[in-house]
Amino acid sequence: MFFRFVVFLSWQLAGGLVGWWKAGPWGAAVGAAAAAWIWFVWDMVRGGRVLRWLRHGDLAQAPRLYGLWGEASDRVRRLLRQMQGQVQESEQRLQEVLSALQASPNGVILLNAEGCIEWCNQIAAAHFGIDAERDLLQSIGNLVRHPDFSAYYAGRDFASAVVIAGRQSTPSRPVRLSVQLHPYGQGRSLLLSRDVTTLEQADAMRRDFVANVSHEIRTPLTVLSGFVETLQTLALPSEEQQRYLALMAQQAARMQSVVSGLLALSRLEGSPLPGLAEWTPVAQLLRACEDEARALSALLAPEPRRVHALEFPPPQVLQSLGEIAGVPAELQSALSNLVGNAVRYTPTPGTIRVSWTRAPDGGAVFSVADTGPGIDPVHIPRLTERFYRVDRSRSRETGGTGLGLAIVKHVLQRHGASLQIESVPGKGATFSVHFPANRLSVPQLPGVVSAAAA
Repeated sequence: MFFRFVVFLSWQLAGGLVGWWKAGPWGAAVGAAAAAWIWFVWDMVRGGRVLRWLRHGDLAQAPRLYGLWGEASDRVRRLLRQMQGQVQESEQRLQEVLSALQASPNGVILLNAEGCIEWCNQIAAAHFGIDAERDLLQSIGNLVRHPDFSAYYAGRDFASAVVIAGRQSTPSRPVRLSVQLHPYGQGRSLLLSRDVTTLEQADAMRRDFVANVSHEIRTPLTVLSGFVETLQTLALPSEEQQRYLALMAQQAARMQSVVSGLLALSRLEGSPLPGLAEWTPVAQLLRACEDEARALSALLAPEPRRVHALEFPPPQVLQSLGEIAGVPAELQSALSNLVGNAVRYTPTPGTIRVSWTRAPDGGAVFSVADTGPGIDPVHIPRLTERFYRVDRSRSRETGGTGLGLAIVKHVLQRHGASLQIESVPGKGATFSVHFPANRLSVPQLPGVVSAAAA
């Protein structure tokens, strides 16, 4: 409005001056002055438009002018567009960096110079129970209260990481986090967290494995060394020598069993997964299991008449069980191991029932139930660990190495099967293997095929 008023006055003045110029000798000079004044006012109006645009406008509303102000506004518009492009590019790069940090498998937290959270990814939020919006600009020391981290943060020595318990850690399912701070910039810090639960468990398993192998090998070697020293230093009767040699052979066989089991596990872990090209009759596997079980029962029985009562599906039923796809030797080893364990740990004259039943999903369940002493539920989750034994003395007496169920677990995993263990102390145990439907060829599988039903 001000500029319009100035223009109006200028035009009025110019009209008056032009009229006066016609009446007097100074008309030309006055006319020139009036024209200059008009041009000055008009230039101020144009400059005012540019100034208003710079203060309140945007690139889309830039004034279209000519002359000096038009050139200036065009240059400013180009500079603003260039700066906008740079800002957008920087924001895009920042979002790409944040997206990469969000996709990181580790927790990432950006801290300012005061130790307050500026940004964190979802993994870090899950590790520490942080809300990315609610806890923004909150002190990390107030949110992570673990004593080890508090001491680590207060010590300001960030050369190495500190391992603390995770937020969701429980005694039955521990969670361990490795946390380390990395200073950068002007007092800022990058906090990285990593779930090392699996690594610590693997390291513990490795230590236990080495200790167990050393123990399993050292004991027979100690016995062998003692017998060898005895035979070398003492003149023993022939009968005594034979007894010592028999004990030495027994210990050597025990070491051979341990080595064979370890080699079997190594082969299973390094072999490709079995396909669906090789099919084996289920009846053949169960017959072999029955033969081995009866032979082992006769070997362990204190008297010929006090053998186990073994109940397998009868021959007429075995023929209708179809075939199973996989490596025959591995399947035979796994099934025989379950039956053999039932024989070893069931006192005579106990009963062992072996069945093959149809599952609702089209698969099949191989089940071994015994009337032995049963297993305390606390031991069941660890039964498939290498060298884990519920009763070490009983296992050694019956020839066990502590590797059988570990081999069974690997074989079943390779064939897509699963193992379920149910037991009540004093009332026996049941080991069930569920085979998937894609590994079975059962033209006419009965609803229930078991020794009890037969």
